[in-house]
Amino acid sequence: MAVYTHLGAEDLAELIAHYDVGELVSAKGIAEGVSNSNWLIETTGGRYILTMYERRIDTGELPFFLGLLDHLAERDCPVPATIHDESGAAFRTVDGKAVALIEFLPGVSPNQPTAAQAQAVGKALAELHIAAQDYALSRENDLAPQGTLAMLEALDADALAGIDPALPATIERGRAIVSAWPDDLPSSIIHSDLFADNVLMLGDAVSGMIDFYFACQGAMAYDLAVTHAAWSFDGTGRTYDPAIGSALVEGYCEVRPLGDDERAAMPLLTQAACLRFVASRAEDWIETPADALVTRKDPMDFVRRWDFYAENGTALFA
Repeated sequence: MAVYTHLGAEDLAELIAHYDVGELVSAKGIAEGVSNSNWLIETTGGRYILTMYERRIDTGELPFFLGLLDHLAERDCPVPATIHDESGAAFRTVDGKAVALIEFLPGVSPNQPTAAQAQAVGKALAELHIAAQDYALSRENDLAPQGTLAMLEALDADALAGIDPALPATIERGRAIVSAWPDDLPSSIIHSDLFADNVLMLGDAVSGMIDFYFACQGAMAYDLAVTHAAWSFDGTGRTYDPAIGSALVEGYCEVRPLGDDERAAMPLLTQAACLRFVASRAEDWIETPADALVTRKDPMDFVRRWDFYAENGTALFA
């Protein structure tokens, strides 16, 4: 997906001049991402990521998101810090859209993560949770189980069945999750979307955690559950890798051991994580035209994960 907004060399040079990062040398549009326009910026002072927020991001929430990056970076988490402009602002406005310049971090997102990498990610996630507990700002989780169930319930049952006949049954399963949801688990600011493509690695070391635009206040164990569901299966959700799943939890617990209540809740939390991605993928599938130049993601990939956790969750997190 190409960037949405075109900014010429003169526009970018003028923008970069508001930052103490040297003169613009080059700017390359980054293909990844569907909600924002992104550029890899090289200046005489270094490399940076420039983001223009096109859609899905409420610019009123940018102080939360960008402030969180600064908060975590100051506490030595592998998170890109925001580059503030000459006035001290974390973002500027160009053509009516907010733009932010962010530190560039080296590393590659793993396509086939190893157990050692998963263990490092677990540690980094726990360190993030601890570091974020004293962050002054907060944001409600609009993708909590109640919200994602409502998203699923709002979709036409026939349209869901058109994706897969098993999909409508997830609505009732989602209601059972919401009715059993624990509200008293230890919380912090959580990443809430730590898929492998949101992690940069140099060998077995985490060099960066990125894309914090789903970050919110939430149960820390739920964030671990989201990460477990994202990392521990093949792309279709048909094959679970026990080495990855175990290493991720072990790494997390080396830094922040799970409480008995959190460990007991993990089977439910992992199913709730699956509910979230079933709902969002189903909504995107139905709303995306069949001839669109976007590859729709199959919600059944997470229904299969959901089935696995329902059958095996207690043994996985005992």
